[in-house]
Amino acid sequence: MKTIKFIAIILLFTGLFITGCTKQPYYDVPTDPSGNVVITDIATAQTDGISLLDDHFTVVATLPNAKSGDVMKVELLKLQPMGTSGSNQLLPLAGTQKDVTVGADLKATITYTRAEAKLENVGDYVTVTFAGKTESAIKRIDMVSAAALSGPKYNGNEVALTRGAGTAYLDFDVHPKNGTYEGEVTVKRKNGANDAWVTVGNYAAPAKIPISGTDFSTGKDTMFYSFVAAQDSYTEEINTQIVISEPAFFAKRTGSLVLAAKGGVNPISGTAVTADDANAMLAVSGSSLAIKGGAQWETGGKSVTFVPSTPELYSKDNAKETMDAFNAGAPVSSADPAAGTGVYIFKLVNGPAAADTWYGIMKVVKVVPGASLDIEYRIGYTYEQLSQME
Repeated sequence: MKTIKFIAIILLFTGLFITGCTKQPYYDVPTDPSGNVVITDIATAQTDGISLLDDHFTVVATLPNAKSGDVMKVELLKLQPMGTSGSNQLLPLAGTQKDVTVGADLKATITYTRAEAKLENVGDYVTVTFAGKTESAIKRIDMVSAAALSGPKYNGNEVALTRGAGTAYLDFDVHPKNGTYEGEVTVKRKNGANDAWVTVGNYAAPAKIPISGTDFSTGKDTMFYSFVAAQDSYTEEINTQIVISEPAFFAKRTGSLVLAAKGGVNPISGTAVTADDANAMLAVSGSSLAIKGGAQWETGGKSVTFVPSTPELYSKDNAKETMDAFNAGAPVSSADPAAGTGVYIFKLVNGPAAADTWYGIMKVVKVVPGASLDIEYRIGYTYEQLSQME
């Protein structure tokens, strides 16, 4: 009797083993004609994403281990409160489970609306999950801004907004994730937190919105801006503050003028040249350390003149006050480094255009009598001149 029971137990376990080895639909992985498992690539998922101006997003999953016709269960996961703990967990979002069929290209595509995903603000996100018998994939979708603001700029380069430097611009562009933005951008500004908003205008994107020191009232250094882009029923607003600086020179440089080498400087480029170079705007020559324009440069109306100044004005670095002091002084054609305080305002006329007139201020930091001198100087007060120096 015991022998019969023992044989029955062996037969039972043998049946279970055979059943366990039987091919099950859940484990229906790809095989070759010989029945060997085919090792394929890892599943991936791609999306264009979603922005504040988009109504939906689409995810395309590539499922190399699936088969055409397989059904994938797709669902959204979102941070939600769990129980009474008060902490947020990544949990299934109610009403978002959908079935999609894998195509002949082994891709499965799903689209969710912004409302379905409950995406409202920049930083909100959901996780899209694909689950099937032989494959799975996952993709995080973040809500992002469609608008981009940068500047102030001049000729494509970032600049510090400065009174008296000219007109710069703010760059504003709109790029939804789905399609092209075809609307306008409404721009408003106010020169103080408690002032009323004033409409600057409506611009097609991408837009360059001009901004200059003349936009600011006397005594007010902060401009508040509002940029609004709208598409369908969605809007995005970007707010920023621009603080203007008092007029200052854009560059501070140094130079050495050696008498024996007929030293010279091109202060616009900041390069050392010889006194007989066509760009020697500041130079020494002969037996004198007096600074003047190079003979080869001072032709065709080009000139440099000097007005004595003070260390205090040099340290203040105020371009407007420096120019006013020059215009109130008595310009001379050369600067004696040993005279007075050793600080001079200079005016360079490098051509007929208004932008060719440069103001600067220099101080003599070292003199070797009869041999050489070292100078430090500030120059360039407009955006146009800044672009020439870069």
